[in-house]
Amino acid sequence: MKIDESYFDKIAHLARLNFNEIEKKEMMSDMSKIISWVEKLEELDTENIEPLTSMSLEINVLREDQVSEHLNQSSAEMNAPEFRNGFFKVPKVIE
Repeated sequence: MKIDESYFDKIAHLARLNFNEIEKKEMMSDMSKIISWVEKLEELDTENIEPLTSMSLEINVLREDQVSEHLNQSSAEMNAPEFRNGFFKVPKVIE
């Protein structure tokens, strides 16, 4: 499938992206190549292929949940650098 200019403009508008003419031509070419590659993959017979849940063969080691004593407010207050009026005081992160 070849991406034409009107289709590309529609996608760019939906994605709220702006391109100059050079970038637009490069992106249209790249998108056409990607779609051609996906079309080629669709030709493969995947009837007897198990779906993957991960690209790794590693097995996650899980443990049983255990109920234990929870952190109470006074110990949390003691470990906090600053605690005021029931709240943790933290450095400002947004201007």
